Amino acid sequence: MANPSSMNTKETKPTDDSVTDEIMCECTGTTRGKIFDLVAQGLDFDAISSKTGVNTGCGGCEWEVESFIEALEEGKKN
Repeated sequence: MANPSSMNTKETKPTDDSVTDEIMCECTGTTRGKIFDLVAQGLDFDAISSKTGVNTGCGGCEWEVESFIEALEEGKKN
């Protein structure tokens, strides 16, 4: 599992496919890279959930996705 800090949150999405292609939501197949892109567009957790279906199935991804989004948003502030 990739660490949110391994992603370059201040500039562009990393090019390491093992990071961007990692599936964060097994129910919908939503990847870390997709969430990165949506956060870069200014979407929050609820909007990302509506757009991708993240956290609408079993709910097992909620904590990891929320933590990842928070880390990305924190990176934007710095």
